[in-house]
Amino acid sequence: MKPQAEFKNFEALDLRVGKIVNVEDAQTKKLTYRITVDFGGEIGTKVSCGAYRNYSKNYLMGKQVIAVVNLGTKQMGSEKSEVLILGVPNEKGETIFLTPESEVSLGVEVF
Repeated sequence: MKPQAEFKNFEALDLRVGKIVNVEDAQTKKLTYRITVDFGGEIGTKVSCGAYRNYSKNYLMGKQVIAVVNLGTKQMGSEKSEVLILGVPNEKGETIFLTPESEVSLGVEVF
C-alpha cells in the first residue's frame, strides 16, 4: 500500500466522464492506441495514448470512460497524451477501463 495522502491531493484531480470518438494506432515504440475522447463543451476533445490493445478499435468507439483531465501533457515518443484514462489490470495484465454503469452526460465530474 502507498503512504497515506492528504485529501486535498485527491481534490486537486479533475476526473471526468468522456466518450471515445476516435481510435488510431499511435506512433510509439510499444503497441498503443491514440484515443480521442470527447468531454463535452467545457473541456472539448482530448487525446490519450496507452497500451489498450486488448480492446479492438471498433469495441472502443462510443464507450464512455473515466479520465483525469488536469495532469498536463505527457510525451510518449512522438505522441502527446493529454488525459489519463483510468483502468485496472486483469489477470493477464491487460488494462480494463473504468466506466460508468450507465450512460451519463459528457464532462460530468467524478467524485
